[in-house]
Amino acid sequence: MVTCFLKYEIDPYKVEEFEAYAKMWIPLVNKFGGTHNGYFLPAEGANNIALALFTFPSLAAYEIYRRDSMQDPECIIAFEYAEQTKCIVSYERSFFRPIFNEGN
Repeated sequence: MVTCFLKYEIDPYKVEEFEAYAKMWIPLVNKFGGTHNGYFLPAEGANNIALALFTFPSLAAYEIYRRDSMQDPECIIAFEYAEQTKCIVSYERSFFRPIFNEGN
C-alpha cells in the first residue's frame, strides 16, 4: 500500500476554485482503484497551503492511474480547469507507506 501526499501552494484568492477542483478529483481517484482520503483546505495559519492524501494498493497501481488519467476525458477536464483558473501555484508530491497498530 502507498499513500500519495500532495502539498499545494494555492492562490489564496481562489480557494473556492481549488475546492471545486478538489471535488472533481475525489471520485476520479476512486474510479481508478485508489482510495481518496480527502483534501484539506486552509482554515487557520497559512492561507495558501492545501493538502490531499490518497492511497493505492501499490506504487505500480498508482503509476497505472497516472498514465491512464492522462487519457481520461473527466481527468482532462479537471487538469484543464486548474490550468484555466490558475488556482494552483505549485505542488509537491511525496509517497508514504502506512503503518497500522495490529492490536498490540
